[in-house]
Amino acid sequence: MTGPSRAAPSGSSGPPAATGPAATDPAGATGQRSGRGGFVPGADGSVPPAPGDIALPVAGRKLWTGPDGAFPRIGDLPTGLPRVPVGTLDGVPAWAVEVPDAEELPGHWRSWRALAAELPEPLATLAGRALAVVTWRRTHRWCGACRTELADVPGETARRCPGCDLYVPLPLSAAVLVAITRPRPGGPDELLLVRHAYGPTGLWALVAGFVEAGESLEAAAHREVGEEVGLAITDPTYFGSQPWAMSGPGTLLAGFTATAADPAAEPVVDGKELTEARWFPLDALPAELPPAYSISRWLIDAVAAGR
Repeated sequence: MTGPSRAAPSGSSGPPAATGPAATDPAGATGQRSGRGGFVPGADGSVPPAPGDIALPVAGRKLWTGPDGAFPRIGDLPTGLPRVPVGTLDGVPAWAVEVPDAEELPGHWRSWRALAAELPEPLATLAGRALAVVTWRRTHRWCGACRTELADVPGETARRCPGCDLYVPLPLSAAVLVAITRPRPGGPDELLLVRHAYGPTGLWALVAGFVEAGESLEAAAHREVGEEVGLAITDPTYFGSQPWAMSGPGTLLAGFTATAADPAAEPVVDGKELTEARWFPLDALPAELPPAYSISRWLIDAVAAGR
């Protein structure tokens, strides 16, 4: 997949060079202001933005960049636009700037997918968080219990209802992707790839799906593989994770490798979520694979390389 739908994800977004376990923290997200640097998510808006702070303008599902493809600074933008803290990049505060109408800031509006394919990390991850936060704020303005307008919680990516005290954090939706292999007598192992009925239908991607409430990541991997291709797997092993900005706010993809429990079993698809599933030798994978910035591709490349 190049971006999960709510029905079933199948992988994407991330740094072109990242593969293997290093993909678990491609943006250096564990860095600190006074330590390694990198991108650190945050929601501290106690200090107003400075002209030199990083600005990430968002209108709908697109982000604005300058003519050179770089994100502007706060001082480069018109005043009066809402600004929401999203964290720091190498110690410099970054702000998502909510633009009600793209015409208010002419030119250079691009989708996150287009940006992620070109931007180095951690800029792609920073852009994804800005898009997620602005989208969540736009879709969570009113209390779902008493219909009162929600208020921001200082220092958190969350809102609270002043009427009934309902607490509304930005939700996290976890999804799993599974790279399933089986041994092939007299040749290299084979990898199971699928084609989806939605999104970029021409790509060969991985079996994937969202985690249900009360379910572990490993249990979700077993269930999704069984539901989507009718196979049982053994030894699901965690590979890495990646935030995914294409599927709405708070989507997190977790990748696994696994082995087919019955090497002779063939996949069976229902024709609804998937249109095709096929085993490919690791030395003869198709050219129509997910883009290099996706965790789906990181998994495929790592398995093909014997990692």
